[in-house]
Amino acid sequence: MLIGTHYQNGYICDDIEAAIAQFKARGLDKDPMIIPVDQLVDTPEGPKRQKSRIAMFMHGGVQYELIEVEIDETGAYANAPDNGGKMRFHHICLRVPDYEAFRKAVDDQDLPLVFERNSGPGKLSFAYLDGRKAFGHYLEYTCMPDAMWEQISAM
Repeated sequence: MLIGTHYQNGYICDDIEAAIAQFKARGLDKDPMIIPVDQLVDTPEGPKRQKSRIAMFMHGGVQYELIEVEIDETGAYANAPDNGGKMRFHHICLRVPDYEAFRKAVDDQDLPLVFERNSGPGKLSFAYLDGRKAFGHYLEYTCMPDAMWEQISAM
């Protein structure tokens, strides 16, 4: 299942400041804001907690998301094993225009749903599908209002 517009590459890191420094050493010219996130997501087994520190920034027309995991009851982030570097590739993210239509399509395809957060119309909703066997990584899908899209595109 590859639908929507690819706009982001996501990385897991043990030290988000070190990962940011890695990008700055290679041309990133600003300090991205680090955002604390503590949320419940829905999984096929029920609600699970995720707590992390994230940084997002645009570079070369692509958004990069750095995730320093603190608590991951889903286990999805632990599936990015240490590679000896500052960060590990984890997922791509694709934007979809209609979350309900997307969600119906999820049920009709073979990539397992890992977790999701459906916040309702006009708000950010997202889902992770396990695309590791097909693509070698997870697929995150987001649906967001245009105003939010414009805001994150300016980061």
